[in-house]
Amino acid sequence: MATGTFDLNELKRRMQGAIQSLKHELGGLRTGRASASMLEPVQVEAYGSHMPLNQLATVSVPEPRLLSVQVWDKSMVHAVEKAIVNSNLGLSPATEGQVLRLRIPELNQERRKELVKVAHKYAEAARVAVRHVRRDGLDVVKKLEKNHEISEDDQERFANDIQKATDATIAEVDQLLATKEKEILTV
Repeated sequence: MATGTFDLNELKRRMQGAIQSLKHELGGLRTGRASASMLEPVQVEAYGSHMPLNQLATVSVPEPRLLSVQVWDKSMVHAVEKAIVNSNLGLSPATEGQVLRLRIPELNQERRKELVKVAHKYAEAARVAVRHVRRDGLDVVKKLEKNHEISEDDQERFANDIQKATDATIAEVDQLLATKEKEILTV
């Protein structure tokens, strides 16, 4: 933020960064349902480098508990298979030609509770990130007011705007967490 200016949209953009990061982390948490995003972190050793799985295959969800991975290049089937097995997702592919089928095992109650705890950790980290952005914003407007670059009224108005943006973003974090928790606990 440049001195002498206060940019609420910049703060909101930074707060949305925390939301995007949370969505990505929650997306990687395995629930009992199949989701194409589960395989996003999988890196395949292909053509002499590490490549994301989605650059070598199409991932689809034909059934709620099944992922289908259509490998485009026949010579890459084994590499994709190996990457999935080594990914610590606990999935073992059944391969038919260039298609890998991945059954998603049931989650037991204990594992579900662990996943909920992890989801809560992610959400808390996002809330903390949002509060840091709020603090940065409040510091800027206090400084501007102290240097007589804005009036006391402006400072109060900006502080209120920052608080509103913070509250809205934290509500969004809570909503994402509630949705994910329900998803994890739904058998």
